[in-house]
Amino acid sequence: MKSMIDIYDLLKQYGTYIYTTDRLGDLSLMEDEIRELYKARVLETQDYQMALLLLRQEATRLTTGK
Repeated sequence: MKSMIDIYDLLKQYGTYIYTTDRLGDLSLMEDEIRELYKARVLETQDYQMALLLLRQEATRLTTGK
């Protein structure tokens, strides 16, 4: 997993589509879904950790404007 597109694609595989007008809200919902997939043992630890890292980096980028 290397980018946000990979996270979108992963969630789509499991029938989860998250698109609202609130980008930070979308990231929060995606994080919740990733956590649920990990709890259900669908995701491996490395994919789970990388997805959370990418989501948090994107959230930081949006809030700081960089």
